[in-house]
Amino acid sequence: MKFQVIFTYDSEYLGYVAEVPELPGCISQGKSLDEAIENIKDAIKGYLHVLEKHGKPYVTKELAPGLLRSLIRQAGITVDEFLGNK
Repeated sequence: MKFQVIFTYDSEYLGYVAEVPELPGCISQGKSLDEAIENIKDAIKGYLHVLEKHGKPYVTKELAPGLLRSLIRQAGITVDEFLGNK
């Protein structure tokens, strides 16, 4: 699984801040870029672990539409019925 990570240099901290836009609140930092990369990897793993622990496993944006169609089929209705179209 790959995520976009945005790195910014923080002149007050004198290091890098790493943020994952797809995972709200998933932020880390490091004094060097290498340290920030390792720390954000750990933060992502922890974020995903907590989601799963609370019964809300992460679903990638690419899988979401297919997963929704699958769940609709399992419910025994059509996509049109789900959307309220007759």
